[in-house]
Amino acid sequence: MRYAVLGPGKRARPLLVYAAAEALDLPLELVDAPAVAVELIHAYSLIHDDLPAMDDDDLRRGRPTTHRAFDEATAILAGDALQVLAFEILARPARGVSDAAALAMIRLLAAASGTRGMAGGQALDLAAVGQPLPVAGIEEMYNRKTGALIGAAVLMPAALNAALPPERHRGLERFARCTGLAFQIVDDLLDVLGDPAATGKATGTDARHGKPTYPAAAGLEGARARVHELVAAALAELAGFGPGARQLREFARELGARCP
Repeated sequence: MRYAVLGPGKRARPLLVYAAAEALDLPLELVDAPAVAVELIHAYSLIHDDLPAMDDDDLRRGRPTTHRAFDEATAILAGDALQVLAFEILARPARGVSDAAALAMIRLLAAASGTRGMAGGQALDLAAVGQPLPVAGIEEMYNRKTGALIGAAVLMPAALNAALPPERHRGLERFARCTGLAFQIVDDLLDVLGDPAATGKATGTDARHGKPTYPAAAGLEGARARVHELVAAALAELAGFGPGARQLREFARELGARCP
């Protein structure tokens, strides 16, 4: 479990939790639990995604994947335990966090992780192997597979602000949707054009496994254009937020900068 969680990595999702809290002018210590929980869910998903029955990957974050470093059975159990631990942490009493807010965060993370979110998106991904998908189908898959958990990261802090105006909540929701989709398209592009020494994982794996990807459906230039369109839309959603949203804006801009 420690191997999977504490190794190298960007920690994008917990950073988004803190960035959203900052945008909402919340004390950062209030979101320690959701920041940890979302990273545990992400780590569990990577363990399971890398398994031979799923993506069959040997390298993750510049190191052997968990099932390669240990064994498949241990990796499966570690992923199971991390998933449960995420919800245990969110359910613990915390100063300044009401029971209603804790329940709302649990509900958000559960929805993002299950059939309507990450797990459902991965199921669509596996079902589409060897079959071309139109751009709309790929976007739907990515919104669930990647975007849902990014959405939970951004929206869990909003659950701590009962007085948040609906338009602000909708802005955060749309920001997360745009950046979540852009994040996965950039990942697709890096799988084609990236340097394994920089990305920490092998390239060309999607093509070898026959997976439908955005570049395959829209071409490299079409994928790049969509990333920059989504980044611009994400930044526009933050127009009503003040300087506290600086880190959210930086996250969106960094996606554009990482686009190869």
